[in-house]
Amino acid sequence: MFRGRYEHTIDAKGRTSLPARYRDVLASMAERRIILTSGLDPCLVAYTTPEWTAFEEKLAKLPQFDRAVQKLRRIYVSGAVECDVDDSGRILIPPTLREHAKLTKDVLWAGSGKYAELWDKEVWKKAFETTDEERVDISTRLAELGL
Repeated sequence: MFRGRYEHTIDAKGRTSLPARYRDVLASMAERRIILTSGLDPCLVAYTTPEWTAFEEKLAKLPQFDRAVQKLRRIYVSGAVECDVDDSGRILIPPTLREHAKLTKDVLWAGSGKYAELWDKEVWKKAFETTDEERVDISTRLAELGL
């Protein structure tokens, strides 16, 4: 499980460190790679290989002509890249994915359970500024969902 928020940087070659706790998740599975893809928001989404495979299998069972499903496939599947974790615990993020997420120098990894998200630190701050009214709406919706 991916949990927590971790701040890192991207070097001139487009490499960033995977948080040590996330590397521990991979090590427990004898994995040395993640699947990184573009997200619906201006961020990247990182999956372990088994979680990505399960996601693709669920997606394959959905109606191929449903517009939302088509859009999700175009965003998630076409953007997916296998990223090896090097001996220093870094991954190389392809330029197209860096551009999608507006990644510059300072980034933030945000654990989301079965996957993690990678955000530009400033984009993260702006995306999660919420008003009191928005917080009430979110609380109401979560209550409707039973949380």
